[in-house]
Amino acid sequence: MPNFTDVTEFTLLGLTCRQELQVLLFVVFLAVYMITLLGNIGMIILISISPQLQSPMYFFLSHLSFVDVCFSSNVTPKMLENLLSETKSISYVGCLVQCYFFIALVHVEVYILAVMAFDRYMAICNPLLYGSKMSRTVCVRLISVPYVYGFSVSLICTLWTYGLYFCGNFEVNHFYCADPPLIKIACGGVHIKEITMIVIAGINFTYSLSVVLISYTLIVVAVLRMRSADGRRKAFSTCGSHLTAVSMFYGTLIFMYLRRPTEESIERGKMVAVFYTTVIPMLNPMIYSLRNKDVKAAVNKAITKTYVRQ
Repeated sequence: MPNFTDVTEFTLLGLTCRQELQVLLFVVFLAVYMITLLGNIGMIILISISPQLQSPMYFFLSHLSFVDVCFSSNVTPKMLENLLSETKSISYVGCLVQCYFFIALVHVEVYILAVMAFDRYMAICNPLLYGSKMSRTVCVRLISVPYVYGFSVSLICTLWTYGLYFCGNFEVNHFYCADPPLIKIACGGVHIKEITMIVIAGINFTYSLSVVLISYTLIVVAVLRMRSADGRRKAFSTCGSHLTAVSMFYGTLIFMYLRRPTEESIERGKMVAVFYTTVIPMLNPMIYSLRNKDVKAAVNKAITKTYVRQ
């Protein structure tokens, strides 16, 4: 029985085996990927050059955009390559690297979303202390924790993936190297990997989601106490975009990782994975810009400056 170190490569079965759909899917996902890159990189540049977007909320949003670019870039290029390739393979090392960055970036993103919820709580519930409590130094420290923690946890999880044994079936029923389909084809080391995956995912999703829920519960209480209808409307509008992003991201990840892998769950999980690896990173810049007057004003100002210089 070969162990994991004897495996040289895996075959990624992808989204579909129908050849007539491969080119169509390539065009669609290439377009989605390009929109994702342009939208998120554009958001990062806009925040960095716009004086009106130099608040903590937009500082955290720029990091969310950066993580979305990395998240999508970890999965999409290989998926695009395999859509036009006959072999559809990924090396053993490449599979581990993809697993490592995927798990790390998931943890970074869920905790950035939690930090953003805490920032909204501070802005709405403690407006007089917001400037001093959420200083640049505090923001840098808050954003550093998700990166350090996410990449540290991912190293441990990837080492458990390395401990899986395989018995000749190297076909991964997915379009990237993910834990559930790898667990499904493994024949040894499965129990500890399966338990740790569910436990770690459960702990981190529960903790980060608790921060979000507690923050927004306190926000709702504070908003309902406001006498001004305009103040309530403004408070809810600033939180609406973040709640939309949180709901989409957490919902899809919980569906994927908080249950035992089966053939049926993995098949459904592929469709869900398309959503959180490609669609959500593309939608986030739109969600945070379409309903945000400050971002719209910054975009208009940047466009005006560009035309004036020309």
